[in-house]
Amino acid sequence: MGETELTSGDFTEAAEPFRLFAAWLDDATKSELNDPTGVALATVDADGMPDVRMVLLKGFDESGFVFYTNFESAKGREILGSMKAAMCFHWKSLRRQVRVRGPVTRVSDAEADAYFTTRAKDSQIGAWASRQSRVLEGRFALEREVARYAAKYALSTVPRPAHWSGFRVQPLTIEFWRNRPFRLHERIRYSREALGDSWKTDHLFP
Repeated sequence: MGETELTSGDFTEAAEPFRLFAAWLDDATKSELNDPTGVALATVDADGMPDVRMVLLKGFDESGFVFYTNFESAKGREILGSMKAAMCFHWKSLRRQVRVRGPVTRVSDAEADAYFTTRAKDSQIGAWASRQSRVLEGRFALEREVARYAAKYALSTVPRPAHWSGFRVQPLTIEFWRNRPFRLHERIRYSREALGDSWKTDHLFP
């Protein structure tokens, strides 16, 4: 397709998938009522048991898809144990989904710091107060921690916790799916053997 700008109806093969993803995300931003950047994130634990939860996409480019979390959470520990993950975006209003699979890297400290500064101060305090995924004795225990850190940083900038940062899923495969009548859906898969390789495209049976 060269450098022709993709439009909302396009489902043709581009040289690389990120422009198509950008066009679809733009459509979703206009049509989804809640969290168009919401994405299901799949990981596995040390025993190979799969786990999945929703996170928010906070950035993407040709190097991958970025989200942020507490590294001591279940997803943080699982990713650090395997450094692999999968994602699935589902935009119900558009009847589209995008699946991503690949290795994971940590974002740089500078990148994490820059994003952390954009969060509301209450959310920054929450990153300190929440021992994410661990057993909570009662709601008061969380409220007590929030109050403690709110007092600590009441008159100062909240620093980013060392245990809170971002991951970047670097895709080896990206599949675009679009609904069609009679379950004869359209699917295009972009794949590459290694990061930096050229993309191969395949049309898949629905």
